[in-house]
Amino acid sequence: MLEKEEHWLKLEKNNMKTDLYNLKNEKVGVVDLPDEIFSEKWRPVLVKQVLDSQLSNKRKPIAHAKTRAEVRGGGRKPWRQKGTGRARHGSIRSPIWVGGGKAHGPSKEKKYEKKINKKMKRIALFSVLSKKLKEGEIKIFDSLKIEEPKTKMIFSSLKNILNVPKNKKKLDVLIVPEIENKNIFKAARNLVKTKVLDPSSLNVYDLLNYKNIFIEKNAIEVIQKTFKKS
Repeated sequence: MLEKEEHWLKLEKNNMKTDLYNLKNEKVGVVDLPDEIFSEKWRPVLVKQVLDSQLSNKRKPIAHAKTRAEVRGGGRKPWRQKGTGRARHGSIRSPIWVGGGKAHGPSKEKKYEKKINKKMKRIALFSVLSKKLKEGEIKIFDSLKIEEPKTKMIFSSLKNILNVPKNKKKLDVLIVPEIENKNIFKAARNLVKTKVLDPSSLNVYDLLNYKNIFIEKNAIEVIQKTFKKS
């Protein structure tokens, strides 16, 4: 796992500074981080609300019980209305009959979507990024580019950075590269508990689902433009 080393953070007007690394885990300089993204205070209630919304919007209704209109058969009235001495019935597929439809059962038409406005999403996202940076779970890299889309190549680099034991294959890292960095998407897709995410698709769920976040320096500008105040 990524060691909780003391990242030196320094506020200067509207910018925050932190260490910049390369794929060999060597410090190669300092990078300015936008204050609006990485200095947001921790808002657990808002983060929970946005996370619930995101999970609900992904949910698909599977459970479904057939109504009397969907159950096969019962098109004919079982007996005449009057004169038999029995109760009136219009169909043998009524919910009170064995083999009939289900009244008030689960339906595949149910919708679970929860609406959250853009401002709430943006603040929750920045709140998680700020908290993870303060806790030393975010590292900024000058470049995450690899020459070939080979899993072995990126795996060895990530293991070295995270200081993972040789026999362990689970890395637990979210990689946010520059959009043009195509090789890393292909190289990392077979790794366990590792995900490469486009900076414009950053979301609260993925940030919370992974312990370590590796962000390429040029991806920060994309995040800033994508989630800027409208």
